[in-house]
Amino acid sequence: MDEPELARSVRPLLRDRAARHLAKDIGYATTLNEPNLPSIFKLTLPSAMLERRKLMLAEAARVTGSAKFVAGNAVTLDDLPTFNANLLIAHKRGRDAIKTARPDLPVGFSLAMIDDQVGPGGEACRDSVRAELYGAWLDAARGDDFIGVQNYERAVWGPDGKLPVPAGVETNGFLGEVYPASLAGAVRYAHQVSGAPVLVTEHGVVTKNDAIRARFIPAALRELHKAMDDGVPVKGYVHWSLVDNFEWSLGYWPNFGLASVDRATFRRTAKPSATVLGAIARRNAL
Repeated sequence: MDEPELARSVRPLLRDRAARHLAKDIGYATTLNEPNLPSIFKLTLPSAMLERRKLMLAEAARVTGSAKFVAGNAVTLDDLPTFNANLLIAHKRGRDAIKTARPDLPVGFSLAMIDDQVGPGGEACRDSVRAELYGAWLDAARGDDFIGVQNYERAVWGPDGKLPVPAGVETNGFLGEVYPASLAGAVRYAHQVSGAPVLVTEHGVVTKNDAIRARFIPAALRELHKAMDDGVPVKGYVHWSLVDNFEWSLGYWPNFGLASVDRATFRRTAKPSATVLGAIARRNAL
């Protein structure tokens, strides 16, 4: 048996073993986390950063003696069509393996979703962006038990692309607009297209000013509650993140956490926003 044939015969066994081991004690399963993120990077990252990523992957391939090197969501634009096609197949096979191991376990995947809105003359551009970033994935979610939505911002599209952030609005650490209603907008669209119930698997705001976060959380949840009142089935909400974390190529400077971390002692200190979200959770009400 040659190596490719061996791999084809072993992979289903590995999927089954992983599914049986990991599915045993969990309430929800996601096969993939933000598989569309490289497509979003294609539209949002500066060309210089994309070129550095391409050089990084080429050097990693050279050092490891590989013909090609891909690391998670770090993928070159040339490889993006193959990357997306393979991940769509991976979701289906992962879902089938999980359902075989535990038929009662809800299975889906999570998408990074911007709340895409239309500016003057921007409907065609907005629709084109949505098709590229979410189209195949929202189609794939039809029939899943849920679709995970991960949202942080909105984008307003004009005829020639994304419009600049309006002057004078509150901005986050990435200089994007702080717009609490974006979560509800993304959730409504995800359910409208896929038909699947929604689980908010990530939501938050990157900022060193926790007063922004403390205002942002209840404002966003009020808008989400309106969507639920309108009939959108939302199964749960997960805030990102519990603590200020390491953001891979960005390092420690982006602050998403409800708690800060002393990097020398690892002491966690809750921020006021943690008290705000905790009170909402304890009351189960806004």
